[in-house]
Amino acid sequence: MMADRYSEIDEVIKYIHQNIYEPLPLSRLARYAAYSPYHFTRIFKERTGLSPLYYVSAMRLQRAKDLLLHTNLSVRDIALEIGQQSLGTFTTRFTERVGVTPAVFRGQSQQADDALRSLQRLGDWGRPAASISSGVVAGCMRAEIPFEGIIFVGLFAKPIPERLPLYGTVLSSLGEFCFTGVKPGVYYLMATSVSWDMKATDFMLPYTTLRTRSKKPIIVGPQHAVPYQEAMLHLPRVDDPPILISLPLLMQRFLSRSRRHTDKR
Repeated sequence: MMADRYSEIDEVIKYIHQNIYEPLPLSRLARYAAYSPYHFTRIFKERTGLSPLYYVSAMRLQRAKDLLLHTNLSVRDIALEIGQQSLGTFTTRFTERVGVTPAVFRGQSQQADDALRSLQRLGDWGRPAASISSGVVAGCMRAEIPFEGIIFVGLFAKPIPERLPLYGTVLSSLGEFCFTGVKPGVYYLMATSVSWDMKATDFMLPYTTLRTRSKKPIIVGPQHAVPYQEAMLHLPRVDDPPILISLPLLMQRFLSRSRRHTDKR
């Protein structure tokens, strides 16, 4: 199993979490792991899918989300807290990778609760039948523990759930999923679940949600049938990247698509 390889990276990840407000250059992380920077970068990326410094930047944005929801610090102070000197640069990076501005994210709680209730009222909604052909990514979503709720599943450009997925949907239950019309390219399958009994902060900061990710890239080509994807939602693991994309934003987008589809009937 991948999780058994380079288990020492787990200690580095814990070290990053404990020292996230301090400068964490590659040399410091490699020294902590007792590897050369080159070798450390190689095994860190093989284990997590991300370079060490990209992982650090993702964790800092995750910490910024936490500070936005749980403190009264200004956006400028939060930027400084995570080591970002420029408010403009912080706002731009946050917006690009989370999907909304820091100020909008901070005010999403009520909308997030309302969106989850709206999805619950939708009940079971249809999904395209799974098939295997070019331009199609299909599979089955399972979970290692039972839950009742929804599943966000998407194809992302990088092995981390940030920015809007290139192709994404919301499932009302475990089972088959299918993306059609997928353009040729390289993608990473990512998914996470939200239980009906969760509060807004539980999924605005999805630390505990079930999740899964494809360790290997999914390659879509014009004459290439993509293998059927067997995905297993699991409890969070040390080497899982943070879920940066705003789940309330994905809820709102899915609800808007559902309303447009209903209006056309």
